[in-house]
Amino acid sequence: MRFAFVASDTSIAQQARRKLVDRYGDVPPEQAELIVALGGDGFMLRTLHDWHALDVPVYGMKLGRVGFLMNKHVVDDLPGRVERAHTASLFPLQMQVTDVSGKEYSALAFNEVSLLRQTNQATHLEVKLNGIVKLDTLVCDGILVSTPAGSTAYNLSAHGPILPLDANVLALTPISPFRPRRWRGAILPHRTEVVLSVLDPDKRPVSATADFHEVRNVLTVAIRQSGGEGVRLLFDPEHNLEQRILDEQFASEQPAD
Repeated sequence: MRFAFVASDTSIAQQARRKLVDRYGDVPPEQAELIVALGGDGFMLRTLHDWHALDVPVYGMKLGRVGFLMNKHVVDDLPGRVERAHTASLFPLQMQVTDVSGKEYSALAFNEVSLLRQTNQATHLEVKLNGIVKLDTLVCDGILVSTPAGSTAYNLSAHGPILPLDANVLALTPISPFRPRRWRGAILPHRTEVVLSVLDPDKRPVSATADFHEVRNVLTVAIRQSGGEGVRLLFDPEHNLEQRILDEQFASEQPAD
């Protein structure tokens, strides 16, 4: 099997990459049958963004602080581990943004798209689903739309639901909502188009972020599941992602590795 080893900038990840390259060889990602990402979840997200168009599966090894999307770092028997691995397909969100000057932006998000206030003023948003206004004024610090894979990250910190990986749903979760008082978000069919409009962009500016791609001073943000751009992540049987997401609903103090 032709491996492409990519690693974060940390010394431990770079050292691990050298050992794996010496053991198994290395080719550019464009020529690989498998991309092996060495780092934490943040580096895994960057790897998915960089190489998802190649349609090559990705196998991660944890060499960072957070490793929910990673397997254990083990040098031995990599081909055998890959052969026994389970596949999890992740489908990103497509974010389309228009800012206050009329400029348009586009970005993908494998975890979530989030809107956040830029100043001390709470943001006022209109929430529209499939062309129908569901909330004419949401007063909050922000709001996010999460994929199942991202539901245990920022979404969970904002008290959103954990979503099973194969549930074909998205989480719409407000961040510190003030009005309506009792609205705590919604679970949406995965084909739903969410359009969020900033009602007072001059006085209450808002930024939008798709994973780590940020646009400031936004006016409208349209979010939908991207068609035909899924990625395949490989997991050791003992680190099956579906089981990890299920187990996270019963976790107490310790975060998932």
